[in-house]
Amino acid sequence: MKNLRMRDEHKIGLTLGKFAPFHKGHQLLIETAINEVDELIVLIYDDPIINIPLATRAGWIREIYPKITVIEGVNSPNDSGYTAEIMKIQEEYVSSILGNRNISHFYSSEPYGEHMSTALNAINRQVDVSRNIIPISATEIRKNPFKSRKFIDPKVYMDLIAKVVLLGAPSTGKTTLAEKLALHFDTQWMPEYGREYWENHQVNKRLTLEDLLKIAEIHSEREDALVLQSNQFLFSDTNAITTYLFSLDYHGNALDELKNLAKVAESRHDIIFVCDTDIPYDDTWDRSGDVKRKIFQQKIIEDLNTRNLQYYMLKGTVDERIEQVSKVLSARENSKF
Repeated sequence: MKNLRMRDEHKIGLTLGKFAPFHKGHQLLIETAINEVDELIVLIYDDPIINIPLATRAGWIREIYPKITVIEGVNSPNDSGYTAEIMKIQEEYVSSILGNRNISHFYSSEPYGEHMSTALNAINRQVDVSRNIIPISATEIRKNPFKSRKFIDPKVYMDLIAKVVLLGAPSTGKTTLAEKLALHFDTQWMPEYGREYWENHQVNKRLTLEDLLKIAEIHSEREDALVLQSNQFLFSDTNAITTYLFSLDYHGNALDELKNLAKVAESRHDIIFVCDTDIPYDDTWDRSGDVKRKIFQQKIIEDLNTRNLQYYMLKGTVDERIEQVSKVLSARENSKF
């Protein structure tokens, strides 16, 4: 009889959606299914309108639930609704993706569960349709991820925050600007850990190769922790690329582990700004002079170009730089979701 299954049959569950972003309501659905079936398939629909890449959404689910099967639905239909034509398009698409898989349970929190489970000859398992257990939706999260962050796994939330790094030679205003930007955007900023470490561990204004590696490692760890407290953006003063360049400047080389961290830093931040040397040099005891500042600044720019990384130069006063950053970030945010 239709929708009746033998108890000892291998149960295969299916759920689908855009998961943009993936949240705890989706997790409730998936975990319910995991407890009821032997095998679970998650089909993720593509959507050119939602600016969260399909691969990113699939990666979240694979990382959180490594034992389930995740299928990326490239070229999935974007039609929504419950006309006979639209339902047929959706059903045929799902069927084409599944191939000869025999689905026993179809999981959803939406009305389409009824027609899709019928088409698949599967049990219709609807979970928290009224959103009483997990009162959230992906649409609501996209409006304000920070406000809804308690409904988002940390692995997901980290990808919803734009990581912005400020680079530049010493005395180019990075620290002041990062702090002011955090105030301006009501978010967090990551101070340069190297400065703190240097003050406590330097010997004759020098650090060892191992010291420089430790700086890069701890800076990254602290930065990761701050992402989870951030609102839209996290502003970081410096990254491992600069630490790597300091190692070359001090010692003529760098440990392989630091080279690797510098390589990782190429994609660690979403936006790179370089603070120009057009502000007065602050000649403190721990710095090496304006000539050195200009030389090191050129090394940073040459390194970014060698790595083929896009960056934006910031010039002028702090307020002028905040305005320049705001324009870049505004253009980026307007292209999202």
